[in-house]
Amino acid sequence: MPLPLLPSIPALHDQATLLWHQDAHAQPPAASPVEQAILAQHRANYELWHIEDAARTPGIDDATLARTKRHIDRVNQQRNDLAEQCDALLLALLAPHALPHAGAELHSESPGLMIDRLSILALKLFHTREEVERVVAPSGHAARNSERLGILLEQRADLDAALQRLWRRVLASERSFKHYRQLKMYNDPTLNPAVYRAPGPIGT
Repeated sequence: MPLPLLPSIPALHDQATLLWHQDAHAQPPAASPVEQAILAQHRANYELWHIEDAARTPGIDDATLARTKRHIDRVNQQRNDLAEQCDALLLALLAPHALPHAGAELHSESPGLMIDRLSILALKLFHTREEVERVVAPSGHAARNSERLGILLEQRADLDAALQRLWRRVLASERSFKHYRQLKMYNDPTLNPAVYRAPGPIGT
């Protein structure tokens, strides 16, 4: 059985980002369960990006802002859960090869968290390119965003190379990673004191 390779994650992200901005309901093709999880996690970041933009609309009323904040919390939880799912699927791919090697040095950041960071960088790149190309913009706007674009491209290239390097070292039994659970507390009504101490059925 051949050792599993990582897909080109920036390419997956960029294709999906462009597709969703053309058709928000489109389903980008995914060849494997890992690619499906990567795209689902990216979709959560895509939705989160635009919800957070909406939350900053000037003059938004308090009720709408409260609903938007709750929406942000729900989607952010999905985002984190799907990053963990990426790790679980990658570990399942490695298991038949007895990898990660038990004696290998542990990497502190899991691939799922790196994939999440790559997803956010893909969105920053897409929207920064939009700003570079914006016709009606203040003087110097395009130049400033062109500079930002170069920085973002370098950061993504570095992170993608680091992830691919980590994966190669895992396959070579030189590095390992774990499925770390983030165990967020604020969305759990039994763990958030602001919720369970509030009046009502949960707080009593």
